[in-house]
Amino acid sequence: MLVLVAPGQGAQTPGFLTPWLDLPGAADRVAAWSDAIGLDLAHYGTQADADAIRDTAVAQPLLVAAGILSAAALGDIAPGAVAGHSVGEITAAAFAGVLDDTAALTLVRRRGLAMAEAAAITETGMSALLGGDPEVSVAHLEKLGLTPANVNGAGQIVAAGTLEQLAALNEDKPEGVRKVVPLKVAGAFHTHHMAPAVDALAEAAKELVPADPKVTYVSNKDGKAVAVGAEIVERLVGQVANPVRWDLCMETFKELGATAIVEVSPGGTLVGLAKRALPGVKTLALKTPDDLDAARALIAEHAAA
Repeated sequence: MLVLVAPGQGAQTPGFLTPWLDLPGAADRVAAWSDAIGLDLAHYGTQADADAIRDTAVAQPLLVAAGILSAAALGDIAPGAVAGHSVGEITAAAFAGVLDDTAALTLVRRRGLAMAEAAAITETGMSALLGGDPEVSVAHLEKLGLTPANVNGAGQIVAAGTLEQLAALNEDKPEGVRKVVPLKVAGAFHTHHMAPAVDALAEAAKELVPADPKVTYVSNKDGKAVAVGAEIVERLVGQVANPVRWDLCMETFKELGATAIVEVSPGGTLVGLAKRALPGVKTLALKTPDDLDAARALIAEHAAA
């Protein structure tokens, strides 16, 4: 069974959208989305520097646009399940038919703006812990006042909190942790610091008319498959201030019988986790259109299986 997944914030790099805009019709689609949300996605995806696309209000729509665009380039595919990490859940909602493309981009634009405003209240950030025992690490983070905002599995936890708390973590790592890596994000996402964004997103969600998913939709709130579109949107709203449990999503992929995982652009992070946590499952990351032929071959093999 094929699982199609979408990455979260921090996966973006300068110019990553450039080759995708050369595909037939891609530039026109991106231009229409840009007009709809009031943000020049082509500029930010091709010309802007790392600092510009680190801005939450820019990064999030850019990631969703790239995910939808690269998935569409695969052609008419039928994954057995879809999921997204953090903001990638909105991309996955578009994959599943819960939201149409424009609704997904409109929602993520409001999400990015609301989270950027919340992040501006206090200087916060996120850092990935590589290695170590999850229980030991979580207890250590809580002692420092940090939140385990992403429990990603494969020995990776992402801590979130104030810059002072993250500095203390860098000096005092949990036992067994090899390295603490600052992430390219501009706030402590999926923590209480994002509470102000929840209300703003809830207001935006009132304008949506979600459909029930056409394929299995796995929520990173708890790794459960959700079959009702309205509940998926409700989870998208609350999830900005709650931890991401990607470890539980991968457990669900295994229970569902996943045999292959394809990660849409800018892919790499989630297949890296899958390689360590789901041995035997084939993986492929869409980084540029050069990866499309290999992805189509993998999809044909595992969709048939």
